Amino acid sequence: MAVGGGSIGLLVGGVLTQALGWRWIFFINVPIGIVTFVLGRVLIDENVGLGIRNGVDVTGSTLVTLALMLGIFAIIEATAYGWVSVHTLGFGAAAAGLLIAFFVLEARPRNPIMPLRILRIPTLTNSSIIRGFLATGLNTTFFLGALYLANVLGYSPIRTGLAFLPISLMMGLLSAGVTARLVARFGAKRVLVPGMAAGAVGLLLLTRVGPGASFATVVFPAFLLVGFGAGTSFLPLLSIAMADVPGADAGLGSGIANVSMQMSAALGLAVLGTIATDRSRTLAASGQPAPVALSGGYRLAFLIAAACVGVGTVVAQVLLQGGSGGEVDRGALRQVEIENAGEPLAT
Repeated sequence: MAVGGGSIGLLVGGVLTQALGWRWIFFINVPIGIVTFVLGRVLIDENVGLGIRNGVDVTGSTLVTLALMLGIFAIIEATAYGWVSVHTLGFGAAAAGLLIAFFVLEARPRNPIMPLRILRIPTLTNSSIIRGFLATGLNTTFFLGALYLANVLGYSPIRTGLAFLPISLMMGLLSAGVTARLVARFGAKRVLVPGMAAGAVGLLLLTRVGPGASFATVVFPAFLLVGFGAGTSFLPLLSIAMADVPGADAGLGSGIANVSMQMSAALGLAVLGTIATDRSRTLAASGQPAPVALSGGYRLAFLIAAACVGVGTVVAQVLLQGGSGGEVDRGALRQVEIENAGEPLAT
């Protein structure tokens, strides 16, 4: 259902953009959010949690949020000010300082937003790092891929949404129990590593994009491989991450695994988007036509994204455990897959 929602969202977004204007993609989320809130209140059984009587870590939440915002702002504005400018280095240093203050603070409160003890679980920290590498590559595919299709190949918004269906459909097929059965039989690591390698190859194929590139021979197979890589990677990574987390910390562990992916995706996309922009501007200044200059920037970003996923694949091979089949309960695996299905599309 989640992957199907992502596929529908791509198409609806294209229709709204083409028929009414791009601002409507924000408005459509308001009624959807209201309906979701109402149904959630009616249908979801509440868990018994700590509540707010033990305190809420407002300071820690504020510090980590500001650190991420300032870091992304510094990266994005580096295109205008330069990577070694006072502006970029100043905001970058402020982000780093806030992040350091966050970790120092988290060792003190009674009810911190992120108890540091959770970071002592190697399967959780290692898999979260790898998820960050993978999310960087996937977000680059969606964001820069859409720009390439629209700005270089001249696709309409609706056609751009349709072009991403190979990713969504591949992930949907794998989410229908295929990945869960593969992990149960061969083990998480033996499914994860080939999946990430396939995603890296898909990103490498996207380095062939250009004004004359064929969708059928370049973009389509690349999107299929990226979808296959995502569909066979996120479930094993989450199952490995949660394998050693105590039951009492299950919510905290899954939260860290997901936040690490979201933060890495945001920072990675900011960096690669900035690099692509700088490269395109350089090519345009040298006299290259706009489609050629844009394609050159996108190709460089896709190459770096492929390298990120490739590094994540190597890290997974070296650091992660779980090579034999059957080490995770099948029922638990299926539950994890249901909860995690379509996660990259939500990003």
